[in-house]
Amino acid sequence: MEHYLDKMDQNQLQALQEALQFSPDNIPLRKHIAGLLYQQQAFEEAEGHFKIILKSQPGDLDSKLGLAGCFLGLNKISSAIILLEDLIKENPPSVPALLLYSRSLLEDGAQAQASEVYQQALQLDPNANDEALENRLKQSLQADMQQVDDQEMASSAIAVERPNISFKDVGGLDHVKNEIDLKIIKPLLHKELYAAYGKKVGGGILLYGPPGCGKTHLARATAGEVKAKFMSVGINDVLDMWIGNSEKNLHQIFETARRHRPCVLFFDEIDALGANRSDMKQSAGRHLINQFLAELDGLESDNDGLLILGATNAPWHLDPAFRRPGRFDRIIFVSPPDQLSREAILKVKLQKKPAKNIDYKDVAKATHNFSGADLEAVIDLAIEEKLAEAFKTGVPAPLLTKDLKNAVKKHRATTLEWFSTARNYALYANESGLYDEILTYLNIKK
Repeated sequence: MEHYLDKMDQNQLQALQEALQFSPDNIPLRKHIAGLLYQQQAFEEAEGHFKIILKSQPGDLDSKLGLAGCFLGLNKISSAIILLEDLIKENPPSVPALLLYSRSLLEDGAQAQASEVYQQALQLDPNANDEALENRLKQSLQADMQQVDDQEMASSAIAVERPNISFKDVGGLDHVKNEIDLKIIKPLLHKELYAAYGKKVGGGILLYGPPGCGKTHLARATAGEVKAKFMSVGINDVLDMWIGNSEKNLHQIFETARRHRPCVLFFDEIDALGANRSDMKQSAGRHLINQFLAELDGLESDNDGLLILGATNAPWHLDPAFRRPGRFDRIIFVSPPDQLSREAILKVKLQKKPAKNIDYKDVAKATHNFSGADLEAVIDLAIEEKLAEAFKTGVPAPLLTKDLKNAVKKHRATTLEWFSTARNYALYANESGLYDEILTYLNIKK
């Protein structure tokens, strides 16, 4: 039956077109033919007829709508939008024009504007609801929200942790713990006292020193100490090859941390994100630094309850603007652990290892300038030797003091290379006295 009706329409259309050939100036007939072609989605033919009509009758609203519909059907979205923008300038605007304009905007990817225009049409005529258009708008909105969620998850593929360690799990570094306690922990535990002095809870501390000295571990323990969430950010979580995306990633990271306040936001290798702008030739890096500084200042968002820790092995490469009060206004040198701290670290790291009668003091004496990572390496070397013995004897034996001391002889402190570079900066590029702690550690007098 449907096929029979289509055949009838085709026959009728053919008869009308033949009649138009004998009467080409018959505008009502041409409009009727254009309407039939439009219904059959023969948009290209219909477009030609509507254009002829509009040459004769430039103000014909129905023909303008028909032409805009043909443009939309032929995927000439920009042409459709331009034509419809003129039609909706009337007061009041045409409801059919608004509906067609909404569909065109939707095809152009402007979902939010398309929805607004559709709502405007319904306000003018509540009976003008278009179920198909409504469904498409809903689907588009859901897809758009999903995309935003996916982007948020991607940029925040950084885990939001709740650490189960505290300062008692960090061997040594007592002076650093005291600084963090004053700057971060006490403000959180005594908010009312700080509020009485008009001081916000939050702020930043920059930790610098040789690699492997426990900066990351200390930051995680800080979060555990105050029962705060913890986010560890590396350079790969921020940097993106596409212009503008790095700034967006950084903003999203800060927004995620703000939603989980109180939160410790830790930036490792922060000098890679905040290098000195005077050394930069490209503007992209400068834009990222400006974004970073704006986030630290909380210009558009409140950073109250957001605790920011940065770690760097090369503070001399960091842009000076990061050290302005209110940003990373407390800069702490995390030195290699002293002898007592090395003893404490060895005890923590050997807690769950098969060790027997270890003379921690003796081992600690032999590991001058060793970082926490170096001590971990020493233990691993000693365990490897024990495993090799166990494969030969078939009997696993516990770690002894001599095993650790033998391992110490095979490992060179990784901090020595760092100090050879840091020493030059501390001696010759230290006008502000920022690196005096390095000279004190090396027992050098200026």
